[in-house]
Amino acid sequence: MNKVIKTVDISKIYKLKGHLKSITALDKVNLSVNKGEIFGLLGPNGAGKTTLIEILTAIKQPTSGYATINGYNIVSHPKKVKPLIGLMFASEMLYYRITGYDNLKFFCKIYKIPNYKEKIQDIAKEFGLTNWLDQYVEYFSSGMKMKLALCRTLLLERDILFLDEPTLGLDVKSKNFIIEKIKNLEKTIFLTSHDMSIVEKLCDRVAFINLGKILKIGTKREVKTLTEMHIKISIELKEKKSELVKNLNQKDFIKEVIVSNDGLVITLKQRENYTDLFPILANYKVLRMSEPTLSLEDLFLKLID
Repeated sequence: MNKVIKTVDISKIYKLKGHLKSITALDKVNLSVNKGEIFGLLGPNGAGKTTLIEILTAIKQPTSGYATINGYNIVSHPKKVKPLIGLMFASEMLYYRITGYDNLKFFCKIYKIPNYKEKIQDIAKEFGLTNWLDQYVEYFSSGMKMKLALCRTLLLERDILFLDEPTLGLDVKSKNFIIEKIKNLEKTIFLTSHDMSIVEKLCDRVAFINLGKILKIGTKREVKTLTEMHIKISIELKEKKSELVKNLNQKDFIKEVIVSNDGLVITLKQRENYTDLFPILANYKVLRMSEPTLSLEDLFLKLID
C-alpha cells in the first residue's frame, strides 16, 4: 500500500529551564498511514498526541528519528510538506473578534484559494453556518466554532488532513454532525482523540498511545484480538443448565463458567477452543449464543493496566 504518512523512531524530549530532569513527550514512535484511510491516535490528555501532530505538520522538530509525508522528510523538506496538508487544532485556529466570514476569507487569502467567495458560501451552507457568517466568532457556540474550524481546514482542499481533537467539548448532536462530515471526506486523515466513540465510528485503524509510547496499532478488530487473554461467550438455554455447567467444568480449556438468569457465561482460555466447545453445546438446546464486544475504552484500560 501507499504509505502517505510514516514515522521512524520519532522521539521528542523537552528540557525544562532550571530543572535537571527532562520530559519525554514521544518515545520512539513508529507508525504509518495508508492513502485514503482514517487513522486514529487514541490516548489520554498528555499522552503525546498533539506533540506528534505538531511534528508531522512541521510545526516542531523531533529530538530524534524522522517522518515523511508523501515521501518528503518533514525536517529537511518542510516547504514540500506544508502544501500537501491541512491542519485543524480544535477551534484554536480561529480569530474570535472578527466574523466567521472574515475568518474564512483571511485564511483563503493567505493560502491563495481561487474563487474563495463562492467556496465560502458553499461550505457555509453545507455546514449550516450561512446565517452566522456575519457574526463575531466569540458569540458562536462550541459546536459552531468547531464547524467553522473544519470549514477553514477544508477550504484549503488538501488531500492529507491532520485533525487534533475535532469533537472536543461538543454536545452529542454537534459531535455526530462532525463525525459524519469527516467520514465522507474521502481523504487521508490522521486524527487524535481521547474520545472512544469518535474512533469507534470513524477509524479504519487505530494506535493507542500513553506516556509517549505506542502501545498497540491495528484495525479495531486486530487490536482487540491481540489483547484478549480469554474469550467470554454468553449462551441462552432453558434446560439442563446444571448438567452443562458440570460438564464444562470438567474440561481443561474452560477457565470459568458463570450462571446467569438466561443461561451461562463461559470463559475459554483461547479462541481456538471454540472448536472444542461446539460439540458439547450441540447436545443441549442452546437458544442463543454471542460473544460480548470489547469496547475501545475497555481495551485501552487493559493496555495501560
